[in-house]
Amino acid sequence: MFYYVLKYVLLGPLLRLLFRPRIEGLEHVPEEGPAIVAGNHLSFSDHFLMPAILPRRITFLAKAEYFTGPGLKGRLTAFFFRSVGQIPVDRSGRTAAQSAIAEGLGVLGKNELLGIYPEGTRSHDGRLYKGRVGVAAMALKAGVKVVPCAMVGTFEIQPPGRVVPRIGRVTIRFGEPMDFSRYAGMADERAALRAVTDEIMYEILRLSGQEYVDRYATDVKAEQAAKAAQRARHRPRLLRR
Repeated sequence: MFYYVLKYVLLGPLLRLLFRPRIEGLEHVPEEGPAIVAGNHLSFSDHFLMPAILPRRITFLAKAEYFTGPGLKGRLTAFFFRSVGQIPVDRSGRTAAQSAIAEGLGVLGKNELLGIYPEGTRSHDGRLYKGRVGVAAMALKAGVKVVPCAMVGTFEIQPPGRVVPRIGRVTIRFGEPMDFSRYAGMADERAALRAVTDEIMYEILRLSGQEYVDRYATDVKAEQAAKAAQRARHRPRLLRR
């Protein structure tokens, strides 16, 4: 119930007024039955904008940290994500990944729309990063089509680290549903999962026009954090000199 109150009464009208989203290809999203909507992830605002414009309800797999944050902000964030039916996903390892796939299959098994960000995290620099194969595993196991989606302009209005988004116009672009039935029975084959994931990421790239990086965003972020920590350790020595 809270999902629909937010969508039609509270948040949805406000988002449409402030960001005037341009919607392209909405006819590609099936009106009924299970399907996966796979998109790029540029901003915290993505969590609100896509559900606000879709006629159907969509359930996203959201990182578990959104449900376990400290303080008042953490409790409010957890309340929001639980209230709108989003599913927490532990991203700590292979077992956690299998649990996330099982949760996603549960949503598809109820003939609902499942939203997923194959990159596994927000892009920290606006580029599109290599996709994780979980989206392919769910598509092949459930035998459903994947609708690629590109969020355009959300990085500019709310890049990572910015709490309050700027006012600006965004575009939400959907591509034609992708059918992977030719890979039926290959959901446990790594090569097939990689091929399907790469096809999905290519379509997202084509729709978004982003620069592509053939590496996982989490790896790049970890490297940058390590370099920043190293610089911080050396800085006091330079100051003493």
